[in-house]
Amino acid sequence: MKSWSAVYLPPALPGIIHKPLTLKDSYTGKMVPLEQNSITSYICGITPYDATHLGHAATYLTFDLIHRYIKASGKSLQFTENITDIDDPLLERAKRDNQDWKDLATYQISLFRDDMTALRVIPPNSYLGVVESMELITKKIFELVETGLCYEIEGDYYLSISKLEGALENLPCSLDQALSIFSERGGDPDLIGKEHPLDTLIWLKARPGEPAWPSPLGSGRPGWHIECVALALETLSGAVEPTSITLQGGGSDLRFPHHYMTGVQARAITNKPFASVYSHAGMIEWQGEKMSKSKGNLVFVSKLLEAGWRGEEIRFALINRNYTEDFQWKESFLQKARTDLARIAAALAREEVAQTASYVQQMVDAIANNLEITKAFAAIDNWCEATEKGEIGGNSGEMARALDLYLGITL
Repeated sequence: MKSWSAVYLPPALPGIIHKPLTLKDSYTGKMVPLEQNSITSYICGITPYDATHLGHAATYLTFDLIHRYIKASGKSLQFTENITDIDDPLLERAKRDNQDWKDLATYQISLFRDDMTALRVIPPNSYLGVVESMELITKKIFELVETGLCYEIEGDYYLSISKLEGALENLPCSLDQALSIFSERGGDPDLIGKEHPLDTLIWLKARPGEPAWPSPLGSGRPGWHIECVALALETLSGAVEPTSITLQGGGSDLRFPHHYMTGVQARAITNKPFASVYSHAGMIEWQGEKMSKSKGNLVFVSKLLEAGWRGEEIRFALINRNYTEDFQWKESFLQKARTDLARIAAALAREEVAQTASYVQQMVDAIANNLEITKAFAAIDNWCEATEKGEIGGNSGEMARALDLYLGITL
């Protein structure tokens, strides 16, 4: 799958100290330092039927900040992102709009690429659609079936979660909550014949009128979780011990069941934990509710760009927050972003500016500590204030390059 254009990253300012990036794990609550020299990251991508709303954008900007810091600190980064370009919601939307599902996916993927380019998001090393990766995915599914942990119900295959040690004991919520969320997010806990209600679908037998692909298990298509398992293990596994990859990331709505079940399925294949750290970005809310396709309360990046807002203004407005918390979007945030960026640009345009190294170090330290972006912006505000008061001894180019490198802001 074609990705979007590469993003130039300027070099870090000499003398800046980069502490290991520390992230709070979404399951354990522990702070995990990424001390490896080679880091692998798997970020769950879009299902391409309604992209790119601000919820998408906020998630991918969060992990862009993480990836920027990793690269700025001199570490190696291998980053994979998937596209779920065959799924029930995509088929349902295409049927509703009387459109070919492949045409709908192609259009939305193209729109997503344009939006990521406008927001200056670093592209993945591997950008993979499910459809183009079907042979790879079916191979991993067969490997999972060969473990003896799967069973069949009328041609569909499920992983028996109770047969994998710790899978039920370490659920991130109570069993009742897990069953409720599982049902809401594509699971089928009430299906007759399942060994446990939380058993996850591995392979769906071909249904009349729906697309299907050949496999050793018969004609059909893969379950949601195993798709990400296969793509991550194929493109990233092996670089990190004792886990398969370093980082699994996405929106907080993926915390359960998707990322939890991805970890369970991957462990069933590899016999080791899937990720060293799981990180999730909070949801964007609009008009009092989570911004989502099902509610129809979406604000699209492309529409904001058409209305005259610049990519850096949208980016600024979305990243200036605590990334783990849900965020109530307001249109006034864009105007504030425009005002704040104009202030920074004015400071950068001065012939003499306040010294830069200490403020850049404050910004870097804030980002390293679980992405404290509001503190990073506070350091920039303090630099602007010092410059406006007439302090000198700095270099505006150094500050401009730091803003670009760590925050993706160009002026």
